Amino acid sequence: MRVIETLDSHTEGEPTRIVMAGGPDLGGGTAAEKRDRLAQSHDRFRHLVVNEPRGFEAVVGGLWMPADGFLDHGVHGGGSIGQVVFFNNVAYLGMCVHGTMGLGASLRHAGIIADGRYQLETPAGTVTMDLGRDGSIAVENVESFRIQEKLVVETDTHGRIQGDVAWGGNWFFLVDINDLKLSVDWVPQLTAFAADIRRSLLRAGIQGGDGHEIDHIELFGPPTRADADSKNFVMCPGGAYDRSPCGTGTSAKLACLAADGKLQAGEVWRQESIIGSRFEGTIQMTARGVIPTIRGRAFITAESRLQIDPKDTWAGGVFD
Repeated sequence: MRVIETLDSHTEGEPTRIVMAGGPDLGGGTAAEKRDRLAQSHDRFRHLVVNEPRGFEAVVGGLWMPADGFLDHGVHGGGSIGQVVFFNNVAYLGMCVHGTMGLGASLRHAGIIADGRYQLETPAGTVTMDLGRDGSIAVENVESFRIQEKLVVETDTHGRIQGDVAWGGNWFFLVDINDLKLSVDWVPQLTAFAADIRRSLLRAGIQGGDGHEIDHIELFGPPTRADADSKNFVMCPGGAYDRSPCGTGTSAKLACLAADGKLQAGEVWRQESIIGSRFEGTIQMTARGVIPTIRGRAFITAESRLQIDPKDTWAGGVFD
């Protein structure tokens, strides 16, 4: 019987499952190299952790690999906590801000780290997380930037749609909408609209930087909270929608706002999610874009020992 030990959490509504023990040995190298090794040689592990029957489409998994000697020194007040590879029901992610908050909350819950500032290497680059005494977690994300503005794509069923292409740790197509309601009651319509856009981008050969697929679609409209500046709906790879305001998506949004001169360093942008939760974002300007800092809250929901019975026909996933 194989056992995988995990800590589950949610960040502003979006679930994260951090693997604490039982993951494959990915050897040495960078987080990006380990992600590629995991995808090429151990992809069944991803299925076991996040897909049915143990998970579902919205769960984001994270394989945490502590820095050498880190666990031998008890609770740290800073420094590097190692590397992480994030994944979901169909793919591997460059970066995941809500997942990084979930990792921080999980390690704090386990007594491995205390409040303070820590570095973490992800496939998209090194980020910093700051665990506050008030329970909030701020993530200083990778540099985020826009590469195309007001790009028009001809969709199959929704006509010509205009949006921006931007990087926030993953590639996004960002669209302001007027004729769809940003409400959980409208999730089927929003999902169909976002899926139409993504298919159309693929068909048109529109890509992110270095030929990467634009695998996140982000829709924006007016907020429903008085303490928010905008509300969003984010469709992730695999078709699930983000229950949180999406940290990498908010980072991409901040890059677009800064490029348009609508957000300055030190100003706070408050992003509401489709379920009504909220992130706060600020920026530092760079020559190409911004360094965004996203603040939110993550809460532990379970300490789990995932069991994989070798006799279980569906151990590797019900729909895989």
